[in-house]
Amino acid sequence: MSSSPEQQALAPLRAQIDALDAELVQLLAKRAEVTAEVGRVKQQFGLPVYMPAREQALLQARREQATQHGLSPELIEDVLRRVMRESYQTQEHSFVCCRPAGGKVVVVGGAGALGSRFVSLFQRSGYQVQVLEADDWPNASALCQEAALVLMATPITLTCQLIAQLPELPEDCVLADITSIKQQPLACMLAKHRGPVLGLHPMFGPDVSNLVKQVIVVCDGRFAEQSDWLRQQLVVWGAELVEQSAVVHDERMQLIQGMRHFTSLVYGVHLAEENANLPELLALSSPIYRLELAMIGRLFAQNAELYADIMLSSAQTSALLERYLQRFQQVLSLVQQSDKAALMTEFNKGKAYFGELAGQFLDESRQLLQKATDGRS
Repeated sequence: MSSSPEQQALAPLRAQIDALDAELVQLLAKRAEVTAEVGRVKQQFGLPVYMPAREQALLQARREQATQHGLSPELIEDVLRRVMRESYQTQEHSFVCCRPAGGKVVVVGGAGALGSRFVSLFQRSGYQVQVLEADDWPNASALCQEAALVLMATPITLTCQLIAQLPELPEDCVLADITSIKQQPLACMLAKHRGPVLGLHPMFGPDVSNLVKQVIVVCDGRFAEQSDWLRQQLVVWGAELVEQSAVVHDERMQLIQGMRHFTSLVYGVHLAEENANLPELLALSSPIYRLELAMIGRLFAQNAELYADIMLSSAQTSALLERYLQRFQQVLSLVQQSDKAALMTEFNKGKAYFGELAGQFLDESRQLLQKATDGRS
């Protein structure tokens, strides 16, 4: 059967596109080989996986080149960011050990989702890693003997209890935790251990593919210089460290975690109580609403106890949520009264608060929404 005129016209052009795409794949394969070698060199010299200045210089150079060739700089940056994200994966098979003498790392709760991520990272960095779980406490003294680090990767509600159960640790051993609150665990660790103490809060879940650009909050406890090697190890893995006091951290987490999780929980439960048809909602959704549903649904794909503990971790969170509810009811009353002017006043109050960041967030969300749209089949 003969092809139509439009098919005959398109066929050679599509053949060219197929050939060019094949060349792109070959180039990406060659680039992956080079970045793998880069990873080996970084490992040799103890350099971090993620080097912000190098990444920004590369992106800027390619954006300028794109402009010279009449291409969209945003397109090239999007492509390169995705390629670089993949290249970071190829560079994390092994890491340099940042503690000169190496040593033993004990992860209490290391069989858990987040704990196991850190077990893997320490193992790939050449440390001798031991996991201490519920059945291992009779052997805790032997497991912690000569430990360079004991890392508490335990539920919030059990952390202080388990810290108290630890055997006496070597004086130079770093005692650290990765719970999402900091004042209480730090106080418990300082009371238990005479040596260096450090509070850590990874601002990510166990499903991250690597630590590149992931934020870890660091709260000093005692003898900070003796835990410098641990900070450096986190940086080598690609993390961005944010130093913060435990008090300020816990205040900020009420807004960043407590209120956000509470809002998502209520939204999701409300949809369930309304018996909303999720496939139908998705079929009718704009990208922004689909993304919102994705963020809410993400919560319910995870551990219920973990998120309940986060929301119950502080009495101050309860007071914050009470104020949030009051403001919700105030705005609701304006809707009930059909008070358009008052609603606009509230809107402008928020607009003034966000200021110039509102425009920045608009740009960032536009990029996210474009990617969400591209990902739909």
